[in-house]
Amino acid sequence: MAYILIFITAIFVNNIVLSQFLGICPFLGVSKKVDSALGMGAAVAFVLTLATIVTYLLQIYVLKAFDLEYLQTIAFILVIAALVQMVEIILKKSAPALYQALGVFLPLITTNCCILGVAILVANGTYATQGLEPNLLTGVVFALSTAIGFALALVVFAGIREQLAMMDVPKGMQGMSIALVTAGLLAMAFMGFSGVDNGLKTLFGL
Repeated sequence: MAYILIFITAIFVNNIVLSQFLGICPFLGVSKKVDSALGMGAAVAFVLTLATIVTYLLQIYVLKAFDLEYLQTIAFILVIAALVQMVEIILKKSAPALYQALGVFLPLITTNCCILGVAILVANGTYATQGLEPNLLTGVVFALSTAIGFALALVVFAGIREQLAMMDVPKGMQGMSIALVTAGLLAMAFMGFSGVDNGLKTLFGL
């Protein structure tokens, strides 16, 4: 049940974009079309889950073992950059249309603070809920749930922006202005899930 709590909390209550404001760059940049948003969400999910596994093992068996924890940030960035390059090569060969649609935002996953933020949270064990010890399994569940939350926010936001593109928006609010207002309203909507995690803890006796 604690895994379900992590899953629901990461997607709705503490959504990485709308609650913690990480990953704003791709959230605003790749949310004009639902197709591109789905592609970016899938790419981020793959990189985020894989990066969490690799960086966790790196933290435990290299950085901690050799007392090199002060190199955590730069080591994690290098790992994430390598994984993004791998995803880019795979997409270029297997899905060239999606690769073209994502354009410059695919390499930007390297500097997506969402990826690095989750990797650091999992490596430091500061994400685990009561009743669960931070380990690789809970870290992967948390990373995958966070990635789903990121993709959900991105796709919902892209759908809203597609509808806004067909509406008569005042000239002064067109473009990024209305996008930012919409993002704020969407974040407020997700605030409605606040307290769900406490209710689930009470229900499951955690």
